[in-house]
Amino acid sequence: MEWQSAQGADRLASSTSAGAAPDDSPGQAGAGRRRDALCAHAARIAALGSPFVANLVQAAWRQMDRAPELALMFDNWPGEYGADAVAFRLASALHALALAGEPARLAALFAAGEGDFDAAVAEALALHQGFVLAWMAHPTQTNEVARSAAFAAALLALDAQAPMPVDLLELGASAGLNLNLGRYRFALGTTQCGPPQSPLRLAPEWRGPSPPKGALHIARAQGVDLAPIDPRDPASARRMQAYVWPDRPERLARLTAALAIARRHPPSVARASAAPWLEQRLSAPQEAGSRRVIVHSMVMQYLSAGERGEITAAIIRAGAAATPERPLAWIALEWTADRRAVTLQATHWCGRDTCRGQTRVLARCHPYGEWIEWLD
Repeated sequence: MEWQSAQGADRLASSTSAGAAPDDSPGQAGAGRRRDALCAHAARIAALGSPFVANLVQAAWRQMDRAPELALMFDNWPGEYGADAVAFRLASALHALALAGEPARLAALFAAGEGDFDAAVAEALALHQGFVLAWMAHPTQTNEVARSAAFAAALLALDAQAPMPVDLLELGASAGLNLNLGRYRFALGTTQCGPPQSPLRLAPEWRGPSPPKGALHIARAQGVDLAPIDPRDPASARRMQAYVWPDRPERLARLTAALAIARRHPPSVARASAAPWLEQRLSAPQEAGSRRVIVHSMVMQYLSAGERGEITAAIIRAGAAATPERPLAWIALEWTADRRAVTLQATHWCGRDTCRGQTRVLARCHPYGEWIEWLD
């Protein structure tokens, strides 16, 4: 997920200290020492712009024996560290403890942004191993709202072909913050859209030509998640805050603004598996003159191959039935197969030869939406 890197970060990871495992797949990090792969992931985190979190993960690796059950879990992790975002889970567990003020030394380290990482992390792991173990059992729920800018740009590109209100369906919606994208203001290169009075303005660093000018008309927005987060619940909001890098205050500011909007306009997120939920939504009647759009970001790697296949098959079936009056689009913001880049892709069906399931790579993007390189 977010801890995967671009080529420069991979090169940085390969030059990390001796003892770090370059491969985090089962059995490749040395017998009983899969935790050593955390060193490589810490280097990738630093390359992605968070030296504080990189130092935190490295300290946790060095102090792992203070929490023997946690060390056992890391050494016997059943999946891949990168795909399962284990470094991210570990760092966010420590962040959650710091936000709660426990232990005081760890909270002080987060507040200062520097200090004795090993001493603070060692104490936290020794005193709160059970909390970290429980936190690690859950997949990440970042719901990075900056990714809405990529969705907005893709929607403008679709709207330029035929302006229509959008029926938005999001997979892996988490707290549903991206479902509220129609309530955000966007600056996408020279293109601006969204309500000017919005308390949240998203202006990623823009590279390349600007997307087409237009309006965002979200008629309806629904999402699905296996464990949706209620943005109105203070404890849930704190959990989401724990997933934000502590040395990136602009991300926390975006999250805070998006949560405030979500409290006034609660997103609709169903608790269900993505594939059956999507098939049910796609089989429902579609209003003439509206575009149905499926979106997702950093989700597919968490799904089984079977569920990914079911989702793709359901979308293709629905696309085959699309017409100019009832078009269908699929927008994906995901890592490439080699996990070296994040791309924004759009596939469109409208019953014409010009849009009969053709996929366009619209942009390359920063994993957290910090920059967008428009290619279309």
